Amino acid sequence: RREHLVDRGANPLPQEARARAAPPRFSVERLEGSVPRLGQLAIGGTAVGSGLNAPPGFGAAVAEELARVTGLPVTEARNHFEAQASQDSVVEASGQLRAAAVALHKIANDVRWLGSGPRAGLAELALPDLQPGSSIMPGKVNPVICEATLQVVAQVVGNDAAVAFAGAQGNFQLNVNLPVIARNVLESARLLSAVSRLLADKVFAGLQVNAERARAYAEGSPSIVTPLNRYLGYEEAAAIAKQALAENKSIRDVVVERGHVANGKITEEQLDEALDVLRMARGNAG
Repeated sequence: RREHLVDRGANPLPQEARARAAPPRFSVERLEGSVPRLGQLAIGGTAVGSGLNAPPGFGAAVAEELARVTGLPVTEARNHFEAQASQDSVVEASGQLRAAAVALHKIANDVRWLGSGPRAGLAELALPDLQPGSSIMPGKVNPVICEATLQVVAQVVGNDAAVAFAGAQGNFQLNVNLPVIARNVLESARLLSAVSRLLADKVFAGLQVNAERARAYAEGSPSIVTPLNRYLGYEEAAAIAKQALAENKSIRDVVVERGHVANGKITEEQLDEALDVLRMARGNAG
């Protein structure tokens, strides 16, 4: 595991997988939460919002029929004047699409980096081969689906910026920018839907973990010194980590070399338990 691009304590793979799966699920929940507001229609308010020239109950009747035919949670707007003067509910939905895109960016970018290599990169993950090589280098397989996802995210973020700007342009009683708002929101939804399936089917379905490399990183990281704080204190643990890194030695060897086992500050059993990366990774979290 890394924070600020610097090694820290290890996390087990299932825990990492759950952490990556949660943001898209939460994004769906947020999007679903915005649907009822998105379904409020200005129908029945006529051109001025007062319902001029419309028969009583027209808006409610039309909304009810549309809900029956489409199966969508369509309702009459609570305030027809607001519904015509602004497009805040669509702006909100666009923002939720942007949030979903940001979550996908995090996932795709992390996978791309964890699959970097195979020699000079992290190489903790092996991405499926989807091409014979790059345009000039045979065998150099690029993370093209992850990179396509990042480009979709860029487009969705740009679409949302345009939607937000257009939503702010409702002058007086009417916002005339619904065409550009609708165009961008629909494109964002289509792009995210397509790239999510592509990422799942072409990358995650065939993703492989280099367990040996991941464990070597975890066991060789100076950050595994952290559990020794309670035995040796923070300052001594930090000194051990720095010495291990500078002299290319294991944390265990440095602890023994500095005499902490011999003088009884920590036993061999306690040292082995403290430096067990799998036990450390499990911790108390799920």
